[in-house]
Amino acid sequence: MSPTGKIALVTGAGRGIGKAVALKLAAGGATVIVNSLSRPNIDAAVAEIVASGGQADGMAADVSSPADVLEMFGKIISRYGRIDILVNNAGITKDQLLLRMTDEDWDEVIDTDLKSVFLCTREAFKYMVKERKGRVINISSVVGLIGNAGQSNYAAAKAGIIGFTRAASREVASRGINVNAVAPGFIETDMTSRLTEKQKQELLSRIPAGCLGTPEDVAEVVAFLASDASRYITGQVITVDGGMTGA
Repeated sequence: MSPTGKIALVTGAGRGIGKAVALKLAAGGATVIVNSLSRPNIDAAVAEIVASGGQADGMAADVSSPADVLEMFGKIISRYGRIDILVNNAGITKDQLLLRMTDEDWDEVIDTDLKSVFLCTREAFKYMVKERKGRVINISSVVGLIGNAGQSNYAAAKAGIIGFTRAASREVASRGINVNAVAPGFIETDMTSRLTEKQKQELLSRIPAGCLGTPEDVAEVVAFLASDASRYITGQVITVDGGMTGA
């Protein structure tokens, strides 16, 4: 199951789930390109990977920008000659009730969370199709499956990722490229750490497992989907949610 020797790009990898995924893939032997808008976050993640004996590179880029994405992939191919694994994790939230949501709130979330998946996957496919192999793992959310009040923009983006994953997987399955999505539930991140105790207890009441997940829980599933052990799995959405959507 090891990704030893593979070249992996993880977007939004400066913290949270993305960072956990980058650390997991690097621990398995992949050379990981850590992408983020924040240079300090990139440097910290790369340093942590290197300190643990892994190999990493950092690339700051706005993955909602076609020009930035094109430049980043150009650098990856120039330095490494290929891209084997793409994890589309970059995402933001701009929560607001629909009646109060601004055009900017909508556009920023759709661009960062959904358009970025299109841009990065399109570039990765250009190289993966030639190699006739590759893994693309898109980070969606249970919110894209069940919705959540105040997150119509985020839900739309994450649901769009699921549809994109299923369509894209059909286009490249015959070329040895697998495209899957992971839909985390409520995970212990900076976002959930800001919840009040009352809000956290309300969340826990909706999760059969009775606890929040960790970024490492998600990273384990991503690592499996990035490995050769998942060769016959494509076009799927795997929830990591403590049973929430299955209850």
